Amino acid sequence: NHDKPFYLYLPLTLPHANNEGKQQGMEVPSDAPYSDKPWPQQEKNKAAMIARLDDTVGQVMALLKELKVDQNTLVIFASDNGPHSEGGSKAAFFHSSGPLRGIKRDMYEGGIRVPFIARWPGHVKAGATTDFVTAFWDFLPTAADVAGATDKVPANIDGQSILPTLLGKEQKPHEYLYFEFHERGFDQALRMGDWKVVRHGTKKPVELYNLKDDLGETRNVAADHGDLVKRAGELFTSARVDSPDFPIDERPRKKAAPASDQ
Repeated sequence: NHDKPFYLYLPLTLPHANNEGKQQGMEVPSDAPYSDKPWPQQEKNKAAMIARLDDTVGQVMALLKELKVDQNTLVIFASDNGPHSEGGSKAAFFHSSGPLRGIKRDMYEGGIRVPFIARWPGHVKAGATTDFVTAFWDFLPTAADVAGATDKVPANIDGQSILPTLLGKEQKPHEYLYFEFHERGFDQALRMGDWKVVRHGTKKPVELYNLKDDLGETRNVAADHGDLVKRAGELFTSARVDSPDFPIDERPRKKAAPASDQ
């Protein structure tokens, strides 16, 4: 379809663990090019997966260039969640969360803040960065905006087009971003500007962090900001939609991975 407008969604699964394999679950055909590294086997396997991912993305980019459409194609690369400690590998080994707290399945930044890279020659400035806060639900309206099909976007969705940001223009930020996760009980999180709010169950106290001064979410300042805690409590109720598939579960939470694994 390179001779007409096209859209490709390529959901790569690497790196990932085969959880049935337990501590040997980072299965790969070969650990090259890291076979001679003095690392635990599962870490060599994880690194090989990431190298394979890089190579695959490179093949896509090379094909776009071969077809002479690389200069007018918007390419977006992102992850779905933070790094994992599964299959015998540990996120701490490569310091995969960087300065962030937590890993996959956590509502802290290490679990939900992920890379987002966009390439669009002549539109997205090469090497530019932005602190604009976005989330995956912004993708649909953004793609529709790029395609000139904003009239096709459903009404009353949470997402907004970030095309202005991609083009280096100013735009109004989200009032807040809302997250919830059910695999270990019922966890909620909010991002409101520089503020990050986390709650583990509706009966648990709210945690509040100022990401501008405390990116690692180490200092809970909820006691000093009652107004923000009250607003967060209201949003934790109003921002979600009840679903029989994802009921609020107030049973004791399953324990997260030890800090030594993160």
